[in-house]
Amino acid sequence: MNNPHHIRQFNSRFDELTTIWGGAALLAFIRCYVAWQFLKSGILKIQNWPSTLELFHDEYHVPLLSPEVAAYLGTAGELVFPCFLIVGLFSRPAALGLFLVNAAAVASYPQIWEYECPAAINDHFYWGLLILIVITFGAGRFSIDTVLKKILAKVAL
Repeated sequence: MNNPHHIRQFNSRFDELTTIWGGAALLAFIRCYVAWQFLKSGILKIQNWPSTLELFHDEYHVPLLSPEVAAYLGTAGELVFPCFLIVGLFSRPAALGLFLVNAAAVASYPQIWEYECPAAINDHFYWGLLILIVITFGAGRFSIDTVLKKILAKVAL
């Protein structure tokens, strides 16, 4: 027969593990998932740069920026910020940068608001919410930010 004490002990340890590591793993998954969505887009843009420039001239209407500058900045944001987010380096600023890239994409592409694209707008809102989680809570345990914070704390002593 199962000993109730062993079951309680197992449940207690399992709860402890999920509390400590579950949140960290989930946050690492969120960082990687969101980063991959933007990284794929950036890679597609640089693979066919003339088409990207054409899109920024004809389809995307980024306010206050010329189409060329918007194309370079948007593509750079989709390639650089995700890399920082994946490894967990400067995670909050990288997440904020991705949030701004996401917001600019939604604001500058009017077709996304049309009835034919409800899935696209939903994706952008979903990614925005996940990015806000990283901005709010940071990168979590599995990040270079955490390692650097521990090193700096030891050096400061």
